[in-house]
Amino acid sequence: MNSDALSTLHDHLLEALAAAPEETRRLFHGRGRCWPGLEQLTVDWLQGVVLVSLFKEPEAAQLEALKQRLLQLTRSPQWATSGAHTLALQHRYLLQSTTEWLLGEAIEDMAIIEGGLRYRVDLGRKQNTGLFLDMRYGRDWVRANARGKRVLNLFAYTCGFSVAAIEGGATHVVNLDMSSPALSRGRDNHRLNGHDLGKVTFLGHDLFKSWGKVIGKGPYDLVIIDPPSFQKGSFLLTKDYQRVLRRLPELLSPQGTVLACMNDPAFGADFLIEGVMREAPSLRFEQRLENPPEFPDADVECGLKALVFRLGD
Repeated sequence: MNSDALSTLHDHLLEALAAAPEETRRLFHGRGRCWPGLEQLTVDWLQGVVLVSLFKEPEAAQLEALKQRLLQLTRSPQWATSGAHTLALQHRYLLQSTTEWLLGEAIEDMAIIEGGLRYRVDLGRKQNTGLFLDMRYGRDWVRANARGKRVLNLFAYTCGFSVAAIEGGATHVVNLDMSSPALSRGRDNHRLNGHDLGKVTFLGHDLFKSWGKVIGKGPYDLVIIDPPSFQKGSFLLTKDYQRVLRRLPELLSPQGTVLACMNDPAFGADFLIEGVMREAPSLRFEQRLENPPEFPDADVECGLKALVFRLGD
């Protein structure tokens, strides 16, 4: 992260703030490896809050230079006209993902807007805010394809897919996640959007110990699978994804649809396509969703993979 890289970042952010988004968006995606020296840095726009995330510890001098460039940004006309009021720097490489508030008061949580829908996110307390911005097109797809459907949302986290599905007219969504606090935030997200919680079920269970409960609430017209790449003690991508895929025929209604997602840069889309062919051959691959343009990647196979499969002919 030398001076040339910091100049590139500064210029990019000035341009982005000059036309600041009305909704939450990523402003800079260094992790796509399109800008040398900035591979471990991202910047998100949270409607007035600019959140800079560092994923690898820089040298002390580099960190100080980064902070000075960011503070210089706050004195620019583009910052003023954008409506930005808070600048946060999150050290994701630290165990506690410590956040420094470089400008403005510390904010523990706030509601953000994506696609006209509201989601509550955490700032400064947890590694992830609670909404993965690269999945924007996935949530859009679910919203556009959920009408009249019964939906199963596996590894639901804070239930972003569930919010999109209910908004899109799903008759019912079953959310499953091991984390009760994440599901509680999911309830909050539905309430923020005025949804009928009678149409939503929250299961705080380990999927691999709860297949009976999950299958018993089916069949489902749409199954969403969006697991972590690795979660100690609960999910290992190379082993456990296959265990989910082989259960799909039991979960799906006739002509049922699956949205299978994966965000491990070490595996391309073929990992999922071949896995479905092997474990659930009655499903056929239909399409891969595009990623939002604000997430460029030097190698598309290293970015988010969101693939649609359908049961039947």
